[in-house]
Amino acid sequence: MMAESMTGYGRAEGVIQSTRFLVEMKSVNNRFCDVQIRMPRSLMALEPQMKERISNRLLRGKVDVFISTVESDSEGTTVRVDGSLARAYSEALSEIASVTGRVDDAGASFLSRMPEVLITESVESDPEMLRDALLSILDESIDNIVTMRRIEGEKLKADLLGKAYSLEETLKRVEARSEAVPAEYRTKLTARIEELLGDNAGLYFDENRREAEVVLFADRCAIDEEITRLKSHIGQLRQSLDSEGSIGKRLDFILQEMNREINTIGSKANDLPITNDVLDMKTELEKIREQIQNLV
Repeated sequence: MMAESMTGYGRAEGVIQSTRFLVEMKSVNNRFCDVQIRMPRSLMALEPQMKERISNRLLRGKVDVFISTVESDSEGTTVRVDGSLARAYSEALSEIASVTGRVDDAGASFLSRMPEVLITESVESDPEMLRDALLSILDESIDNIVTMRRIEGEKLKADLLGKAYSLEETLKRVEARSEAVPAEYRTKLTARIEELLGDNAGLYFDENRREAEVVLFADRCAIDEEITRLKSHIGQLRQSLDSEGSIGKRLDFILQEMNREINTIGSKANDLPITNDVLDMKTELEKIREQIQNLV
């Protein structure tokens, strides 16, 4: 499945009943889906339907929508002649000519320039047609922003999978190192005993006591359970990235569990190389946490 980012931009436009509509939308990170629409007051009745369509497609993110209009100069406009007024003007002009003795040369072109002889009217709009056509433009804009969000989401997914692999490789080093720690402790303990007791070490120190100390140490620093759980969480991280729908919150929970296991490994390991690897894993985990904040 495709991962989806919360960051994106989409636009679409079209002409409806002599008016050009432009729909633009942009989205950024947000815990929930928060849709704000700015549009002409004449379209406010459509806001609930628009918000529902957007929230059904964009599950998370703060979405700002801008709808603007530009009236066409001539499309959808009719011109009507006020015949009665035109005749009245013509008769009045003829009377003026008769009174003054001048020839009445007022033609149609002259009469058309008289006030209110020609009346321009807009074609009556169809509310249902306007609604359906505008929602169609909105859907196209949503399609475009979803496409961009998915492109960004796939880039994030690829990077997150790379970081998950890096975590896994570091964890393998920790696991291999953890198996050698008790043996190294036994060697150090033996060397310390010999340093203190010298040639009398075998006489005054019980081998069973040493082995008991090694067992206690191994038990205190055992991290095999934490390693097993951390491996499982990395697997869940990968599975979630391939899941359908909103995955950001689920990933955030998985990261909390991973952080808990890594901290426990660091506190129990009692070994410098493992401590260094734990620091590397915590750094990588923080990078992952920052990136998943942008996933739906």
